[in-house]
Amino acid sequence: MVFTAPAWVPHLPFDPPDSVPLHQFQFDEAYGRCPFQLSKSPFTCALSGATNPVLDVKQRVEHLAQGLAKDMGWKPNIGSEWNKVVNIFSLNHIDYMTLTWAIQRLNGICTPASASSTVEDLEFQLRDSQAKAIFTCEPLLPIALQAAAAVGIPENHVYLIDRSDQTRTSTNLSCSRKSVQDLVTEGGKEPCLDAMLWEPGQGARQLAFLCYSSGTSGRPKGVQITHQNMIANVLQSFALDSGRRKLKEKNGPSRTYTEYSLGVLPMSHAYTLTVLQLATYRGDGILVLPNPDLIACFKVISKYRISTLWLVPALIEMILKIRNIAIGYDLTSVDNIVSGAAPLPEKTADALQRLLPQCRIRQGYGLTEASTVVCWTPDHDIWFKSVGSLLPGCEAKIILADGSEVSEHGVPGELFVRSPSISMGYHNDPQNTNDTFVDGWLRTGDQAMVCKSPLGNEHVVITDRIKDLIKVRGHQVSPLELETFLLTHPAVSDCCVVPVPDARSGEVPKAFVVKHEQYRNSNCDEQVLRHEIQEYVKESKADYKRLAGGVEFIEVVPRGPGGKLLRRMLRA
Repeated sequence: MVFTAPAWVPHLPFDPPDSVPLHQFQFDEAYGRCPFQLSKSPFTCALSGATNPVLDVKQRVEHLAQGLAKDMGWKPNIGSEWNKVVNIFSLNHIDYMTLTWAIQRLNGICTPASASSTVEDLEFQLRDSQAKAIFTCEPLLPIALQAAAAVGIPENHVYLIDRSDQTRTSTNLSCSRKSVQDLVTEGGKEPCLDAMLWEPGQGARQLAFLCYSSGTSGRPKGVQITHQNMIANVLQSFALDSGRRKLKEKNGPSRTYTEYSLGVLPMSHAYTLTVLQLATYRGDGILVLPNPDLIACFKVISKYRISTLWLVPALIEMILKIRNIAIGYDLTSVDNIVSGAAPLPEKTADALQRLLPQCRIRQGYGLTEASTVVCWTPDHDIWFKSVGSLLPGCEAKIILADGSEVSEHGVPGELFVRSPSISMGYHNDPQNTNDTFVDGWLRTGDQAMVCKSPLGNEHVVITDRIKDLIKVRGHQVSPLELETFLLTHPAVSDCCVVPVPDARSGEVPKAFVVKHEQYRNSNCDEQVLRHEIQEYVKESKADYKRLAGGVEFIEVVPRGPGGKLLRRMLRA
């Protein structure tokens, strides 16, 4: 059975265009974006207040593309897009998205890299993507230079996203290095670029982004996201969330409501890229912070009266840990929190709701391969158990281990999705592409079920990751289920459950536990506490779900930049 978006979800305003570049879609009112005169400045530095109005950003994209074209010897309609691959390896910056659009204005491909990348990580991405230039920031410049040298990128093609004379840590490495602003200034003196000459359907096959997945197993894979993929997901997300916007509109015609939101998540992450594209299209303003400094976040929320927080569960947990500090700031403007990139436990959502009772706390679910959002909690039907309803134009089916399709609610299986936002596949990896993209459907690798919410709407409930399931004597044990249960124990602050080999059962669950502060500071016997936690599970769960692999205490659970548990590290 194929599941679709609930009947109340609005249809897309028009079919996602397949011959429009992403930057043109964002800066041409003909494609339905918020009128320029009603739009806020898209990106404002939360620390310095530096910003550019939306029409200035549009011009800045052109001038930056002209400057980059002159420096690299590129022209929009000459040469393959694969000869114009540009890597962005930087902390968050107000010119980050401007740079992505300028690269795409030249018919190039942007490949963002996580700011937490090591030299080896970055070298792999540069080599695999065949990047020809890097834009980085002062703190990451040494890593960028080492990786660039390793793959043969000339040093003069390593640029800074900010001027070196505007940073307090300027070094000899950066003094004479060109910045985005230098290229904008130089480009403003150059002739206008030729208009892009696209054939029908080119946006459906030409890449806008080459985003590398988090690599929870093995090397990261380069996900090929086309212009149409990203445009489709912006339109889908806009349509599903339009109800909340209309309720908040003031007097005047439809679509006049805009808001400020917090830009603290890494801009290299596919989830963040989609959020920023959506915010720009809706005319919202993003207050950009270079990294997740929570005290700085609270100050910015209070100063700019921010309405929406785009977060991940790991950041929410950090907020809850310093809740006594949080209540010292005026956070009453926040009425919308969206969590994505990793599951948000119900216990955590409940705790956040108590801290910010005026907020609607919603989840989104997606994958880099889906460019990015598949489900989103509707404003009028919030159910902490689920990751929301399917977006318009999204289809899903649940497939059992024997290959049959689920035709009823509440039955878990592997989630397959189909949508105009589904990416083209993996770069240089035909085997994984064939395994993951099957007959127009994306195999998510997630175990899920479709359920009816208390209000009667269909929601998607993620139950676990297929490859993480623990096989005990023919039974499948969900680590996520055990982790959610363990978090209800007063001694458990955080945890991760992984399989360990067992001679009789094949595999058994083992829990890695971070103790709550009061238990870390007490003189409690760890052996007694281990036994207590094991008995806690034994009393409530089936025998094959017991923690037969034991309990081990650790200082911190390893997570990726998006907040996903890195189980492979604990297995190792």
